[in-house]
Amino acid sequence: MPRYKLTIEYDGTGLVGWQRQANGLSVQEALETAITRFCGEQVSVHGAGRTDAGVHALGQSAHLDLPRTVEPDVLRSALNHHLRPAAISILTVEPSSEDFDARFSATGRVYRYRMLNRRAPPALERGRVWHVASPLDLAAMQEGARHLVGHHDFTTFRD
Repeated sequence: MPRYKLTIEYDGTGLVGWQRQANGLSVQEALETAITRFCGEQVSVHGAGRTDAGVHALGQSAHLDLPRTVEPDVLRSALNHHLRPAAISILTVEPSSEDFDARFSATGRVYRYRMLNRRAPPALERGRVWHVASPLDLAAMQEGARHLVGHHDFTTFRD
């Protein structure tokens, strides 16, 4: 069975995260449903990691095995078509070797936390930033992030 690597972008608003769950739509479920609609077979999608509910992704990797060979551009277009209206997009599809595993082949992860540090709540960035009205200690936040797995980038916006 041919294996494909996917690079995925999504807006996690309204999703329960990456992993399939009983309490709502997940990225994994949306992808697997789109694949079934495309090829008529149940296919599992394996992600590089699991995001929490409401978390967005700019370039998450995943892999899947299809029962037949498909041109990468055809697969990308078909999946994007069947993913509508979900805010999930397949950016790239690449054939990969059997030993590629999105989770175990990952060489790094980057997490970006965006905080709006002002008294007034966000209007344009609502759902895209964490609103914190009280003063932040950016140095302490960066020090704490050194102890976490992956690269953590804290971006703050102030008045």
